[in-house]
Amino acid sequence: MKACGRAKVSDFLGDAIIYRNLQPLDPRLPSLEDLHTQVGLPQGVVPRKSTVDYARVVAQILNAGRALDAPQTPIRRVIFLGDTRLNDGTAFANICAAGGWPGLAFIGSERMDEAPKFEMEQRGENAHVYVANRWAALPEFAAYCAEQNFPVDESTAVLVDLDKTTLGARGRNDRVIDQVRVEAAFQTVSALLGADFDEAAFETAYRHFNQVEFHPFTTDNQDYLVYICLIVGSGIFTSEWLTDNIRSRRVASFESFLTEVSARTAELSAALQGIHHDVQTRVSAGDPTPFKTFRRNEYRATVARMGQLGVESTLEQKLAEEIVITREVYSQALAWLGEGAFLFGLSDKPDEASIPEPEQASQGAQPIHQIETDVIGA
Repeated sequence: MKACGRAKVSDFLGDAIIYRNLQPLDPRLPSLEDLHTQVGLPQGVVPRKSTVDYARVVAQILNAGRALDAPQTPIRRVIFLGDTRLNDGTAFANICAAGGWPGLAFIGSERMDEAPKFEMEQRGENAHVYVANRWAALPEFAAYCAEQNFPVDESTAVLVDLDKTTLGARGRNDRVIDQVRVEAAFQTVSALLGADFDEAAFETAYRHFNQVEFHPFTTDNQDYLVYICLIVGSGIFTSEWLTDNIRSRRVASFESFLTEVSARTAELSAALQGIHHDVQTRVSAGDPTPFKTFRRNEYRATVARMGQLGVESTLEQKLAEEIVITREVYSQALAWLGEGAFLFGLSDKPDEASIPEPEQASQGAQPIHQIETDVIGA
């Protein structure tokens, strides 16, 4: 493992990136609104990464993106780099099916307590997944593509997951991303509750409701989780009351919890009433990222963890405290870019946690893919 200078994700992706709202950062590419009718989506619906609708939207954007600089060269095959067997593997297979493309995917995660190994999985008729427990296996995957007569050229779309793949590699540097999210949640709830904020109670509630048992209730949505901790911290409901009512199915969904809070809004401060109204309105409208204050704090916390450590810091310190670019992904992406492939970045991270607000941008703030940080890897 070594540090290899600093770089930006935009060095190989440019602005060819979509975050959770499926609005390409490159303004030349079609927006989700442009594609709703074409892919048969109702207006206002933002499909999530593992769904077929998401794949259909991405396939259309990929075709439009390749046509920008190679209009006579259609996409004929797909390579995917990710970190989660289920979510990324499913998204990859769906995208291949939506575009009618054969594909090969690399799913990486650093598990140093195991001997190096890889497994092959078939996902659909022409989609195969190479699962490795070392990010250093990525060059071997590239060689495997060549052995399978799967060329990387102008007819190839290379899809690169950002979170815990390109930035904060899973098993190596991903804990910093998790720490940033918790810091943003802490900052958000602390600021809203003021003197009433109980740090220990917040940490207990966050850990408790972040468990798999409560995923059917929270849908594993961090906006929902932080809002729940805020309401528990306000004192109108206890963690015990909410736990019992979730388990008994009296409060069976996050929407039903919002209804319970609405019945007692008079007990909330004016600031919390405003937050509740905003979250409830956005949830009703289908916004998957309804707690905007939290996500904007996450953007600030993320930026503060990118490239902030100097050359005197050790490798271990950077991996523990800084969000770094995965050297293996960076190097391979640049190599494929040099071979003519169309590279495109995918992220399920909310746009609000990834892109500065207009006022921030006017003061020089950059999207996270344009922020320089350390490159570390094998």
